[in-house]
Amino acid sequence: MSENGIDHLDALRDHYGNPSDNAQRKQLDHLDGHCRTLIAASPFVVVGTSNARGEQDVSPRGDPPGFVKVLDDKHLLIPDRPGNRRLDSLSNLLENPGVGLLFMIPGMNETLRVNGRGRIVTDPETLAAMIVQEKPPLSALLVEVEAAYLHCGKALIRSRLWSPDAQVDRKSLPSLGKILADQIKGLEQREQEERLEKAYRETLY
Repeated sequence: MSENGIDHLDALRDHYGNPSDNAQRKQLDHLDGHCRTLIAASPFVVVGTSNARGEQDVSPRGDPPGFVKVLDDKHLLIPDRPGNRRLDSLSNLLENPGVGLLFMIPGMNETLRVNGRGRIVTDPETLAAMIVQEKPPLSALLVEVEAAYLHCGKALIRSRLWSPDAQVDRKSLPSLGKILADQIKGLEQREQEERLEKAYRETLY
């Protein structure tokens, strides 16, 4: 261990110890029946990517439960709905196909982690299978699964994420319009809040 912390794998293992046998053996190289059940119940997945320079992005994706389609034991499909057009995740995938997924289910403390390689698909027949409110996604992320395993619920238990009495009063925090107006010179808070309200109301799909 260096003066400022851990800087090599041996020191990291010395500090934390080794994982249990079950922790190592639980990792699958495919989606089994349990993974399929959890993906079908999940309305929310976090997508992690990085570009060729190692710059990272983590982005949320959400829709009604079952919006992520399991095609077979090695492939799943995630629709990409209208957003801010930054395209951080999709741009990264063009340089580095590695992708990490974290599926969450409201009320369930355990999460499903899936790692693999992704590519962007746009053929109309594929997108037609994911139409919501008569609108197909703009594209879809096809992931070839390399690893899948359940993550224990300690983090969500500690955070009390699903506890009703732990929910934050939204009015106690600044609105996105206020934050943007403070961060970007020349923007007006009211105008931004009206624009966001319209986007949430009219362009979710």
